[in-house]
Amino acid sequence: MADTPEAAKAEITVKLKEKIGSLNMSKVASLGQGGLSDEPMWEDRVEEIRALRPTIIRLFVQEYFHLLPQPGKYDFSRLDRSVETILKTGAKPLMCLTFKPRVLYPQINQDIVEPNDWEEWKRLIFNLVKHYKDKKAGIRYWEISNEPDIGEAGGCPYRFKPEDYVRYYRETAEAILKADPSARVGGPALAYVHSPILPTLLEHCDKENIPIHFVSWHIYTSDPLKIKETIEYVKDLLKKYPRLKLETILDEWNMDLGAPSHDPRFQPCFVAETIYQMVSAGLDYSCYYHIRDYRFNREKFADFMSPEGIENQERFWNEGDIRLGLYDFDNRRRPAYLTFKLLSEMNGERLELISNHPQVHGFAVYDEKAKSYRLMLWNFSDQPITCEIKLEGIENNTKLRHFVLEAEGEGRLKEESSILRKGEDKFVVNFEPYAVHFWSLEKEK
Repeated sequence: MADTPEAAKAEITVKLKEKIGSLNMSKVASLGQGGLSDEPMWEDRVEEIRALRPTIIRLFVQEYFHLLPQPGKYDFSRLDRSVETILKTGAKPLMCLTFKPRVLYPQINQDIVEPNDWEEWKRLIFNLVKHYKDKKAGIRYWEISNEPDIGEAGGCPYRFKPEDYVRYYRETAEAILKADPSARVGGPALAYVHSPILPTLLEHCDKENIPIHFVSWHIYTSDPLKIKETIEYVKDLLKKYPRLKLETILDEWNMDLGAPSHDPRFQPCFVAETIYQMVSAGLDYSCYYHIRDYRFNREKFADFMSPEGIENQERFWNEGDIRLGLYDFDNRRRPAYLTFKLLSEMNGERLELISNHPQVHGFAVYDEKAKSYRLMLWNFSDQPITCEIKLEGIENNTKLRHFVLEAEGEGRLKEESSILRKGEDKFVVNFEPYAVHFWSLEKEK
């Protein structure tokens, strides 16, 4: 019988007295929902999403909401339901404007990107923004388009050339800010971050003083380092325009769409490692895509999407191997939800955490309100690793509440408790492949 290979070893040091800045996990671990229905797709999960404490939740303002049924007549009632669902979670909507009213776009063609009446379009946008400002919804972020570089392939009816997008952005941003001067406008929510649309937009905004407050883009890959590379690329691009001082929002991300991992342990750990790389790169916000997987209904898209586009979306959503949502198509929770639940506890003063292993990363924080320390570690590899964890700065006997994320089925958090005596500053934990662990450290009473 062959010998079982010895597990790799890692040493982790957490310096409980070394504060290295604040950590606002609620911003970088925010959420989004795909633009698939005018019905609130996760309405019965509001309290569970509230428990994750997202700062923003991205919402597609798609044509199935029928905001402009007739010239000069507005109907925001359908959209209100989805906005109100988000507000019940304590988050604010990030409104992604990606719709083509039939009144202004009588021909279904993704390459027709300008409305037949710019003034009517701007009045519609003005009244939409004013509607939510008057309702005191607290909406700050308005994103202009979704994946304009790929059009219907991204589920939306626009496919722009760089110069076309600049005009569309300028006219739309003007209407938004006329209705709410405190709003933050941006885009372009690219499918591919290297699209020429982004540098063209930035150049025009810089030279022509076009208002812009944030840039946004998407990526789907099972390699968190590739996600980090997109952030670094955008930040390097923004250095050319220091006057703009823009926020960065990666508002769609998840595993590789073409080959998602079937190992139930992978996605929960992937979420943790990706968030770690985002924080390391200095990202301002991210919106995980998405809250719930949902079936594509061709009837809802028939008024604004081509037959070919509908077939592609139907094939992807109804026949593809979709493993995106925190809840699956049958509204069952996926284990990745629990990673977000643990991350939601990682707000406070960030503490120095040193790992000597490239696959073992984590966060450590001190929560002043709760008077407790929190530690979260994971093994983003397919091999077991034995971790020696050293806590520097323990002054009292400390109660450790230890949780392990078990990823079978809907997942669960298995709890173990122990006491770390004063002067005992080390303990050893065996990390299985893609294991996620969490500790709460409290002074023993």
